[in-house]
Amino acid sequence: MIHTKKVMAIFAGCVLAACGILLLRHAGLVTGGTAGLTLSLSYIFNLPFALLFFLVNIPFYVFSVMRMGLSFTIVTALSVTTLSLLTAIDSYLPAFSVPMFAGSVFGGLLIGIGLTILFQNQASLGGANILALFLQKKSGFDPGKTNLIFDAIVVTLSFLTIGFIHGLFSILSILIISKVISLFKQSFVKKENIIKVKKSTVAEASA
Repeated sequence: MIHTKKVMAIFAGCVLAACGILLLRHAGLVTGGTAGLTLSLSYIFNLPFALLFFLVNIPFYVFSVMRMGLSFTIVTALSVTTLSLLTAIDSYLPAFSVPMFAGSVFGGLLIGIGLTILFQNQASLGGANILALFLQKKSGFDPGKTNLIFDAIVVTLSFLTIGFIHGLFSILSILIISKVISLFKQSFVKKENIIKVKKSTVAEASA
């Protein structure tokens, strides 16, 4: 059963990530992972980010169920849906633009903090996030570096749609996201271990 505190934390993480994505979008930038891929697709096809983001993440749920478990997958799917709904608010906002540097820095910070909160509560926003947590769980590999590798690939491909200068500022945003996640990587493992210890203690007490 998911506790109210965890639900609120996951929602807060989604809100921060959504705000970061909107800042990037209004700065004409992209980010990495499925969010960045979706932003690029939204520029190409002129379709709502919310709908595309939900659809792009569907294949990753299969891997998540197989490798991370049903509970994690359900929470991730709910997080992705929440983010999709939050970013859909953009269609009701007045038109505005954000300077590239400000969008890159503040957008990256918000997304990085949002993802950190989600990771700390055993949730993600799908895509490379799932693989990042899986590799950390299995081999202790830095999730920030995993995200950085995939983000770099996505942003490099996006140069074709947003141009060189916008692409450079997009790279700055993913570096910031990666750094924020890496700073808090140990907390992802600690929280999971605390949960395991609590479960073990309860089991021993009832034996």
